[in-house]
Amino acid sequence: MLSTGDKMKIENGTHTVYSVTVSELSESLAPTTIDVQGMSLTFRGKEVVLSLLNKGHEVSSHVMSRDTERCSCGKLSWILRLEKTLVIKFANEKSEREFRAILEGLGDAASLSKFKARTEESSASQYFQFYGYLSQQQNMLQDYVRTSTFQRAILDNHTDFQDKIVLDVGAGSGILSFFAVQAGAKHVYAVEASGMAEHCRELIKHNKYEDKITVIHGMIEEVEIPEQVDTIISEPMGYMLYNERMLETYIHARKWLKKEGKMFPTKGTLYLAPFSDEGLFQEVSNKANFWYQTFFYGVDLSYLRKQAYTEYFKQPIVDTFDPRHLVAKPIKHTTDFLSDTEESLKKISIDFTFYPHTATHVHGLAFWFDVSFEGSQKTIFLSTAPSEPLTHWYQVRCLTETPLYARPGQPIIGNVTLVSNKRQSYDVKLEMNLAGSSTKVSNVLDLKNPYFRYTGAVAIPPGTHTTSPSEQYWSTNDTQNQTGYTTGGAYNGYTPAQPVKTPYPTSPSSYNVYDENSY
Repeated sequence: MLSTGDKMKIENGTHTVYSVTVSELSESLAPTTIDVQGMSLTFRGKEVVLSLLNKGHEVSSHVMSRDTERCSCGKLSWILRLEKTLVIKFANEKSEREFRAILEGLGDAASLSKFKARTEESSASQYFQFYGYLSQQQNMLQDYVRTSTFQRAILDNHTDFQDKIVLDVGAGSGILSFFAVQAGAKHVYAVEASGMAEHCRELIKHNKYEDKITVIHGMIEEVEIPEQVDTIISEPMGYMLYNERMLETYIHARKWLKKEGKMFPTKGTLYLAPFSDEGLFQEVSNKANFWYQTFFYGVDLSYLRKQAYTEYFKQPIVDTFDPRHLVAKPIKHTTDFLSDTEESLKKISIDFTFYPHTATHVHGLAFWFDVSFEGSQKTIFLSTAPSEPLTHWYQVRCLTETPLYARPGQPIIGNVTLVSNKRQSYDVKLEMNLAGSSTKVSNVLDLKNPYFRYTGAVAIPPGTHTTSPSEQYWSTNDTQNQTGYTTGGAYNGYTPAQPVKTPYPTSPSSYNVYDENSY
């Protein structure tokens, strides 16, 4: 039997399939059960095609519109007067609520968009509320690496904007639209679904760009753009590149792009590598020790310790780390925004083989990403690598409950699969094993529920010093005092981050990287 949220292809579209039981009502209102197990909904303009399924095959299909007579019947059932009068009973209340929302929006294209089909209503509401706050826009604008790189990529490729029609997807405050106008854009359509659209209009008016930038309040899957565009700009990246699932919206916007049009950014590359960090592992393990208590206000909590331990390890860690915690060269997985499909981002599977450069405990996989802006004049990279200046994306690490002990050069073989969900995120399924050994570890992590570990400091992996840190520090200070130059030097083997460099013409993460298909 099909379960809620299963996906399938019908008439070249992706649709939600619900587990249901269906009866047909005769004129005497006597119900006759129909031999079906599932129902799929196909969005077609301002109509919905309802297909009844038996073992995955279509038995019959019916068109619903705003004029379709219907009524709810109890908590789980609906009566629909189509070519026949059908009673549809859903397997659970969640499915019934989704169906109710679709029925309420029949005739309204906004209710039938791909975005709403793949997104829980509560998730979408929280998402747009979050990005409607000026404080959150400020957080992104003040990310110097992010904002400066976008501006440089646009201005250094001004021929892709000069006298061009530009589409800004998820415009937010409108900063990218302003950059496009600075590069000479003829006109920019700034599409923003959150309440920030009104603030964007106010900024445009205050800067006297009303003739250059038009704000369209709505989702790109639902709005109409007056004309085809030459260039699409957006900042659609989330944690681990794919979180928030805005990349699908960005790719969807290609329906408005001219044949030889440009997209900024053009490609996104996710990097992954095994890491060793005993301090992090112990920190997460110890969080569960709270549940060891046997007399907490007179209550024995110890029964839940194992469940708590598992739950903490299902949280991806969002923070930054010293790249020396990485124990092997990274591999990469690239998404081309100009050619890849929305469907390809529903499930992302990456096989890997890593070769540790030292004997170590492997505590999990670390992830970061680069995006490239491949313009007509220059290619610019924005990197979130741990070796580069910090961004608001940080890096992401996924732990396993049990570490692997690997010897130098011993292959670590496995797979990580990102499975999309309706909470605008992914479930991260991780499996690793050692070549020549039966040792295997796995975990399933919830990217929607990360552990934000912003410590403000980067821990140095123990055992990396080959000279005395104390001697090195005081020797450096003595030298600086003798020359009359005093500034923070290297301490404890760590040199403070250098100022942000000019945006990269090549990917900073591409040093000695294995491509996912190269081994």
